[in-house]
Amino acid sequence: MSSPELILQVLRAQLRGAGITYKLLAERIGMSESSVKRMFGQQDMSLSRLAHICKAAGIGLEDVLRAAADVTPHADTLTLPQETSLIAHPKLLLMAICCLGHWTLEQVVETYHLTEPECIGLLAELDRLGLIQLKPLNRYSMRVSNAFHWLADGPVQQYFRAHVVADYFTGHFDAAGETLLCIPARLSLPSAQEMVHKIQQLAGELARLHQGDRRLASAERDGFTLLLGFQSWEFGAFTALRRPRPAHQIGPRNK
Repeated sequence: MSSPELILQVLRAQLRGAGITYKLLAERIGMSESSVKRMFGQQDMSLSRLAHICKAAGIGLEDVLRAAADVTPHADTLTLPQETSLIAHPKLLLMAICCLGHWTLEQVVETYHLTEPECIGLLAELDRLGLIQLKPLNRYSMRVSNAFHWLADGPVQQYFRAHVVADYFTGHFDAAGETLLCIPARLSLPSAQEMVHKIQQLAGELARLHQGDRRLASAERDGFTLLLGFQSWEFGAFTALRRPRPAHQIGPRNK
């Protein structure tokens, strides 16, 4: 991605975070909404135009340029050795999850039985592992993308399966902003693949909302976790009630 594209990507994100639509921006800079959309669609903009838009939106031009300079290609996953290192130290895994939630060091110390020196040491280890980039005053930036996910059937997923899933589903899922769905369906493989794609889009939407809400005060946000699974599966007790089928009709997903 070129520098102009990066700058416009950051600018769009900051406009969304400030609640400024293309229509509202067009009114503020005296242009039509279609012209504004076309200007962003061309993925190029003069510095004077960029400064004008930032001023109209109440966004610091220097903040946009600095954020764009910090943007580097990020991985969507960690490596197997990196995940293994996290699982070996529960406090390190906790700090990693806090970082993925963009917690500050102060928030971690206030919430958990961890001292500030402990947290600094954990942050330094996460920097060494490549999950974050540690900065002055114990701040950090992420080295993984907004589409980050744990390795499929990797160490962290195995840990979650063994220790987290049962605890997660003890909740009632009846509070505001909560839901629990279990929906069976008979699908073709192309339809199942389409569903996986839509789930990935949902994960991207959650990342977008998470990023946008970072501008809110901590008291205005709460911790939510989306746990999704989609596979060819049948409850074992139901499988036990199935009638025997001829061997030639039994595929790998029906055994």
